[in-house]
Amino acid sequence: MQRDDTLRARLRPRIRPMATPLARDRLAEIAPALAPGLLTPQLSELLLGLADFSPFLWQAVAQAPARFSALAERSPEAANADLVARQRAAGASGDLAEAGRRLRANRREHALLVALADLGGLWDLDVVTRALSDFADASVGAALDLLLRRAAAAGRLRLPDPDRPAEGCGLFVLGLGKLGAGELNYSSDIDLVVFYDGERAGPVAGAEAKTVFGTLAQDLAKLLAHRTADGYVHRVDYRLRPDPGSTALALSTAFAFEYYQSIGQDWERAAYIKARPVAGDIPAAEAFLRDLRPFIWRRHFDFAAIAEIHALKRQIHAVRGYDEAAVAGHNIKIGRGGIREIEFFAQTQQLVFGGRQPSLRSRRTVETLAGLVEAGWIDAAARDDLSEAYTFLRTVEHRLQMVRDEQTQRLPSDPEALESFARFCGFDGSPAFEAAVLARTARVQAHYALLFEGEPADAAERDHLAFGRGEAPPATLAALGRMGFREAERAYGIVHGWQLGRHPALRGGRAREILADFLPGLLRALAGTPDPDAALINLDRAFSRMPAAAELLAILRSHERLRLLFADLLGASPRLADAVGRSPHILDAVLEPDFVTPVIAPDLLRRQVPALVGEPADHEEFLDRCRDATRRMTFITGAHLVSGLITPSQAGEAYAGIAEATIGLVLEAETRRFAGDHGPIPRGRCCVLALGRLGSRQLTAASDLDLVFLYDFDPDDRTTGGARPVDAVVAYNRIAQRLVAALTVPTRRGRLYQVDLRLRPYGRHSPPAVQVGGFTAYHRDEAEPWEHMALTRARVVAGDATLAAEVAAAIAARIAGPRDPAAVCAEAGAMRALVTRERGHAGPHDLKYAPGGLFDLDFLAQSIVLGAGASDLVGLSGAGVLRLAGERGLIPADLSETLAQAYGVIEAVYHWQRLTLEDPAKPPPANAAQRIAQAVGLPDARTLAAELRLQRRASRAAMIALKGGLARP
Repeated sequence: MQRDDTLRARLRPRIRPMATPLARDRLAEIAPALAPGLLTPQLSELLLGLADFSPFLWQAVAQAPARFSALAERSPEAANADLVARQRAAGASGDLAEAGRRLRANRREHALLVALADLGGLWDLDVVTRALSDFADASVGAALDLLLRRAAAAGRLRLPDPDRPAEGCGLFVLGLGKLGAGELNYSSDIDLVVFYDGERAGPVAGAEAKTVFGTLAQDLAKLLAHRTADGYVHRVDYRLRPDPGSTALALSTAFAFEYYQSIGQDWERAAYIKARPVAGDIPAAEAFLRDLRPFIWRRHFDFAAIAEIHALKRQIHAVRGYDEAAVAGHNIKIGRGGIREIEFFAQTQQLVFGGRQPSLRSRRTVETLAGLVEAGWIDAAARDDLSEAYTFLRTVEHRLQMVRDEQTQRLPSDPEALESFARFCGFDGSPAFEAAVLARTARVQAHYALLFEGEPADAAERDHLAFGRGEAPPATLAALGRMGFREAERAYGIVHGWQLGRHPALRGGRAREILADFLPGLLRALAGTPDPDAALINLDRAFSRMPAAAELLAILRSHERLRLLFADLLGASPRLADAVGRSPHILDAVLEPDFVTPVIAPDLLRRQVPALVGEPADHEEFLDRCRDATRRMTFITGAHLVSGLITPSQAGEAYAGIAEATIGLVLEAETRRFAGDHGPIPRGRCCVLALGRLGSRQLTAASDLDLVFLYDFDPDDRTTGGARPVDAVVAYNRIAQRLVAALTVPTRRGRLYQVDLRLRPYGRHSPPAVQVGGFTAYHRDEAEPWEHMALTRARVVAGDATLAAEVAAAIAARIAGPRDPAAVCAEAGAMRALVTRERGHAGPHDLKYAPGGLFDLDFLAQSIVLGAGASDLVGLSGAGVLRLAGERGLIPADLSETLAQAYGVIEAVYHWQRLTLEDPAKPPPANAAQRIAQAVGLPDARTLAAELRLQRRASRAAMIALKGGLARP
């Protein structure tokens, strides 16, 4: 049996009619005009509700009972599709007045259909808003087609295809707001923006596109919005166009693009999240929106947008009123806990995070909330609460607008009217309705407050923190002292200097305004560090080095977690704090959901770097993006270390993995670029060999890269095949030079790394690139013992895989060759004595060159590998070699443990020195030494100094005991 799909058969009314005598009389009056047998109990209930509650809908039924009967006897989905098609076709009429009548008649019928399907329980909110949006699209498209044809017929415009006037015309209409999102209200304005692409548009000779299209946009609004005896189609709002107070109704895309890129505001970015082509030249519209993506979606997390959008919301509240969430008279859109707060909650986070996460770029509010959960920015409870409240409040909004076809969101103030409206919304009375509204608005408020209003109250502190001219007020000094600043007068002087604009970065009006707004919060964050005075001094130093500070201050004001982390970095690592000062948006990384799961594995890092670099337009942009990506990832590693999420040895592996990934990406780019200039090298291969700390995966935050560039080619075919051929030797030396330049040359984003090529054969006296055969012969016949020792930390980090395997095999063979362990030790001792004579050391804080420090331990580890011919230990860390040497019997087990332990302690402190101190060899400030001590599990700086002395003595004693005693298996 076929299912009855008609509206009448599927009705499940969502209203509670009062069935007043007046409503019954009205129903009785129209009953004879309805189709026979139409009035089922459900349909009668629905009609009584319309008669009770909605003058607009009852009039639509009473004026045309036959139309109502026809809608009731059809599937609402089929009726909707038919009405949308009829509305779209109305633009084919050449008669303006006739087209206007058709458009208005279709709109009245469609409004009745949507109300019946909504109130009758057939459609949910999503279907209702899509139906309203699709119909509005059809209205705008039909009106535009009609006006384009009329302009062409009058000779004011040339159309590529008069039968399809919109195609290729260059003019297009964007829907913004709820129309753009496909979430249109029942009785909403439609927010439109009209643009034209001057290169695509075709006004006739002598006619200006600006004038022709401006008149057309004016006529479009008039045709849709003008009220006649037949009503209206849609109210049109053009105020979201650029600078609406002084610009034409239709604007060129060139003007618009320049406007948005130069002076576009954050509220305009928020508006364009929902922008959608609805009529006209759709390909031109899509191209315009593609070009506008960098304005809407910024690559970095944009926390300044939160403050700007929230400021806009405060303006709305100030102008329109923002009372507490009482129900009578409450505005469910802009009132507390209302629809606007849900939309702002979603849109603001889209602005902040959507530039980096395209999955958050949905135009629709509920979809955005779901995307925020999937991306890890909100929890499922927030999504569910806000989505349910949004559906409820939007449904109530529709009911309000169905009463008289008015664009209103304010609930009735009169108790009797509120009771009636509650029943129109499906409740038994106003008490149940009020409870439902208050429950939703309270939940919305709670989630919204976490995003926008979670800042602790600063009023009390602000009263005691005055940094005006003259002497420091005693109340301010006392407040600073209570916060934890030991040198309150010095702290006062620093902050006073900020307000006087002592640093250029703080002289701009916006920077000073933001600083003044959240100064108590900033000082609180600094006060929460182990040494507030040192953190404040470091922040002052950072301000002095910044070209501008407004962006950083906006980020810190908008997010307490970042403010606390930054304060912690100021106390723990001025190096990281300076990095934030140069590039504030690297702080974004801390808010990524995966920040708490550090990535150390080289293969994962090799995927992350290219993903961050993306697809730059040219080589200069490639270099800048490489620097941005590497700076971001090294900052993350430092932040992980400061936060205690990784150990120093893991940080070394991560720093090395980042460098390795960057070298590989740059080598590929430079090889392609060279091939583009000169052609490929026939059967040529190259790779990059890392030595030193990069080779052993122990890179620090400030290490140089020790590299050797190796290559090989077919000697019988050694010329590149491009328009400007060069010899393969020349080619690889140029590629090597380009690689080093790409890694070291400063750009506007700074430099990537310092590169040291001195460990290649013959050092500075040889070309930058070395042929593999020459490299192998050199190490077989000419290399000094220290150079073979350097090979024990060698590892290929980029380039051709087959060549890398050959190089690794050649190095392993060289290491495994026969040697006298005692002779190796003697040679290592002589080299160490030479380094001591030529370089010396800077004292006990010089953990690298001080006796018993890392240089001695690394030399010992290298001597063990070389003396034992243990090629399988090549590329391991010094601690790893020393521990394995004991397990294999190469050195006594007790000495192995002593040396490995000493190496681990000294290496950990060395990592912290390189991260936190500008000159690790000098005595650290007391607060820095205290922080390092606590980071390595010691109570204070004095204990740290004693522990380092103890470990260096232990390592020296063990090395003396081992002198000449290395074994060879």
